[in-house]
Amino acid sequence: MTTQQLIEQIKQKKSFLCVGLDVDLDKIPTFLLKEEDPIFSFNKAIIDATHQYAVAYKPNIAFYEAYGIKGWMSLKKTIEYINENYPEVYTIADAKRGDIGNTASMYAKAFFEDMSFDSVTVAPYMGKDSVEPFLAFKDKHTILLALTSNQGAFDFQTKEVDGKPLYQHVLETSQQYENAENLMYVVGATKAEYFEEIRKIVPDSFLLVPGVGAQGGNLQDVCKYGLNKNVGLLINSSRGIIFASKAEDFAEKAGLEAKAIQIEMEEILNKMV
Repeated sequence: MTTQQLIEQIKQKKSFLCVGLDVDLDKIPTFLLKEEDPIFSFNKAIIDATHQYAVAYKPNIAFYEAYGIKGWMSLKKTIEYINENYPEVYTIADAKRGDIGNTASMYAKAFFEDMSFDSVTVAPYMGKDSVEPFLAFKDKHTILLALTSNQGAFDFQTKEVDGKPLYQHVLETSQQYENAENLMYVVGATKAEYFEEIRKIVPDSFLLVPGVGAQGGNLQDVCKYGLNKNVGLLINSSRGIIFASKAEDFAEKAGLEAKAIQIEMEEILNKMV
């Protein structure tokens, strides 16, 4: 999916919601555990209930790797289901990969070709030759970790280096990479006060924003400083949507939670016009 196709979907749905498919078998409705593939059954129901309100889905790969080969098969079935039934929806492999050369190329091949994701999250710590192999894939996006929502982000990301925080160096340096137009960035919602400075460095890039809802991030604060002329934000919500209920109405409740966020987003977008 191209950036322009993503922008068009945002306009059509009046939404920039990304639903995180972080499936924990201990948290899903117990009746689903009788299914042949409980993870896929759960995801399918959530997707069917939320796709009209969401422009993207983001499985966190660890939640599938933890269940071995069965988890990988559930992930593959989930992405195939999205691509076949809701091809307009953007998909993100939240894998946070980070390695160099041929290893990076193989990671990219796994998610872009075998799994057919539109994008993948990548850690920038190893630099240019750990990122450019992902950027080499046409019409695919690499989402670079810039400023994350966890407490440990302050260990390195905000440390001053040559007069500016390290995360700003990451943003500036990555803009010089080959095919940098295919870059997006992860910026945590709990760091809303940083968005104004970030937009000075990457005014046109899309930002994937986790941390709204369960982690305490505020949508209004993020939008105040993070929106650009093409919206430029993908706001992720995981637990608050997919685990809204453990009863048989879990999908319906997830849909209602997604709709409530979409309505708030539509109000924000209407003010931009």
